[in-house]
Amino acid sequence: MIEFEHLTYSYPDEGTGQAAAPVLDDLSLRIEEGSFVLVVGPSGAGKSTLLRCINGLVPHFYGGTIVGHVRVAGRDPVALAPRGMSETVGFVFQDPETQAVFDVVEDELTFAMENLGFPLETMQVRVEEALDQLHIAHLRRRRLSGLSGGERQRVAIASVLTLQPEVLVLDEPTSQLDPQAAEEVLGTLVKLNHDLGLTIVLSEHRLERVVQYADQVIYMPGPGQAPLIGPPRQVLAQVSLVPPLVELGKRLGWSPLPLTIKEARRYARSLDLRPPEPGDLSAPLEGRKRAASQEEAGPAVGSAETLHEVTAPAIEIEGLRFAYNGHLVLRGIDLQVNAGEFVAVMGRNGTGKTTLLKHCIGLLKPDGGRVHVLGHDTGHTSVEALAQQVGYVPQNPNALLFADSVAEELAFTRRAQGLPADDDTALLRTVGLEGMRDRYPRDLSAGERQRVALAAVLVSDPALILLDEPTRGLDYIQKAALVDFLQAQKRRGKTVVMVTHDVELVAQCAERVILLGDGEIAVDGPVRTVMTGSQVFASQINKLFRDPRYLTVDDVMEGR
Repeated sequence: MIEFEHLTYSYPDEGTGQAAAPVLDDLSLRIEEGSFVLVVGPSGAGKSTLLRCINGLVPHFYGGTIVGHVRVAGRDPVALAPRGMSETVGFVFQDPETQAVFDVVEDELTFAMENLGFPLETMQVRVEEALDQLHIAHLRRRRLSGLSGGERQRVAIASVLTLQPEVLVLDEPTSQLDPQAAEEVLGTLVKLNHDLGLTIVLSEHRLERVVQYADQVIYMPGPGQAPLIGPPRQVLAQVSLVPPLVELGKRLGWSPLPLTIKEARRYARSLDLRPPEPGDLSAPLEGRKRAASQEEAGPAVGSAETLHEVTAPAIEIEGLRFAYNGHLVLRGIDLQVNAGEFVAVMGRNGTGKTTLLKHCIGLLKPDGGRVHVLGHDTGHTSVEALAQQVGYVPQNPNALLFADSVAEELAFTRRAQGLPADDDTALLRTVGLEGMRDRYPRDLSAGERQRVALAAVLVSDPALILLDEPTRGLDYIQKAALVDFLQAQKRRGKTVVMVTHDVELVAQCAERVILLGDGEIAVDGPVRTVMTGSQVFASQINKLFRDPRYLTVDDVMEGR
């Protein structure tokens, strides 16, 4: 169905116009018709590039130099280009906001069919089918500009399904979806694969969501290294980028490795874990390690040096109401976040999480109620003034990136905030970008761009850090580095508020969870209590044991 034969591809070097080092180097592989294939690997390893070759985006849109052959259902994407492959290959991009043409959902779904001259009756039937398959019929007449990132992702998938392609290629399709929506989308893909024989090829960093559905895994180690290809268990046993459940199985010697909670239950029942201490069911087992880290970091939060900063609320919200074009999104939010807290905001797509975060930096002004951040009323304070003390990384990092190099992005922040020039090597090293300081940011992978945006915001050492889906595009190693970095910020007394669908990230670093439901706070409590009480917003390890003491692999290893 899909064949790569000795394919070598290099993106153009923006500085010289010549070809850069190969991203794909002498790549050969075969994907059988009707397969469900998962492409995994570190950020920047070439996963998105491999996918772009399947419909001709590489090299037709991105330029560069290509050698070798690609065949998809007997067709040559290099010769036919994306338009010539559009009825064979449906492609869903990593950033759904870059894929849309029209601003109304129904218009977006009909656009490609109109271009290809489909009869009106056919278009109507296919639009209805796509809306139902992705559970977005209620969005039919909504404007894309008013949708959440997750809703836009589902619209993007629906728009390519209307052409009924033979191959569906998806670049991180669940990166902006809440756990339930991700399960629904993946369930739809599995049904399309099983019922219609549609070949599915997708890349994903959150393997815990999708690995159990894959027939085959293609692990991309990085440029110049041959991919590892095989059944999921076989490949995951040989690599370090694995979901928590598989990591636990590897560390405890479980064989065969479990890919699902159901498969892991028989192993978990035989584990000899310490009984809980009376009255302390939700106490984190890693508390001793955290205390030791605080001693190394200097004065503890709440000491004489930081007491005033910690006890004063960082965020105070009373009766916050807000609507987009008459559509009420926030319905009287009351919330207080104390200085030094690490709070995760979760909930289904479209419940107002990003809208809430934007009010904390002043990008949106309340229709009702008030928002005070670090003592400032955001309704009457400019974004520029708030940015002196508040660092905000949006869901789409491209919104912050416009300089010609990574180093210049950080230098611009310093100049804009009146800070002296300084050597940012340590910060770049912390976020894993030390070797990329001279790279053009928009040429980087999604995960790398996310880290550039984070570094550009953190260069001013803000007291309050606001993050919207910070692990979008990050692999497990980069996510672990981000967790370490954010925990270090908290030990320094910084306040972190993070909007995320990544339950594994929340399990690793948050201490408090706020669940939004239809614009209101549905749940607000300690992370271990909230996760254990939820079937949806719980980590893999917590789902396995249903015990508030066990959210992460380290929790289990320490509890043995």
